[in-house]
Amino acid sequence: MSFQRIDLLGFSIGSFVAEEIAFIRPHVLRRVVLASSAPQGAAGMHGWAPEVIGAVGAPEATPEGYISVFFAPTDTSRAAGEQAAGRIFGRTTNRDEPTTWQTRQAQYDAVCAWGIPNHSLLERVAAMKLPVFLANGDSDPMIRPRYSYLLAGLLPDARITIYPDSAHGFLFQHHSHFAADVNSFLAETG
Repeated sequence: MSFQRIDLLGFSIGSFVAEEIAFIRPHVLRRVVLASSAPQGAAGMHGWAPEVIGAVGAPEATPEGYISVFFAPTDTSRAAGEQAAGRIFGRTTNRDEPTTWQTRQAQYDAVCAWGIPNHSLLERVAAMKLPVFLANGDSDPMIRPRYSYLLAGLLPDARITIYPDSAHGFLFQHHSHFAADVNSFLAETG
């Protein structure tokens, strides 16, 4: 089976990769979904806030750190976070290899480099002519929702949904709603 064009979904740092693919190889893409994304060069994106570093910036990931960054500080969001953390940290078989500390440091460095303010890189976003669906949690401390709004304003063909009472892990908390929104976007013609 061969594909003429594909739909691409990127989450977090993967959304930065998806943006680059959309710039470099737009002819292979039909539609793009960017979850918790920011345009390269956006002011204020250079590095994570101290509370994020404190929660996920250690060599060993913990359920508590994951929940504090990926879920909003409300009872409903924390309950969703505990369920997600239970699935992630409680699994004992068929687990993916954990990332190394060096890999996580390289990821942080890549996010910092992506966030070096650069107006010409922001202007580049307007050249992406593909239909784009942007999504984020309203309380995301890693990639704040204002960057989704900024992207939506710069892209010529964008839709945006900000999910309430959620953070970086909005797509795990609102998985049914997010999946329905993505399917609806992908089903659009034109």
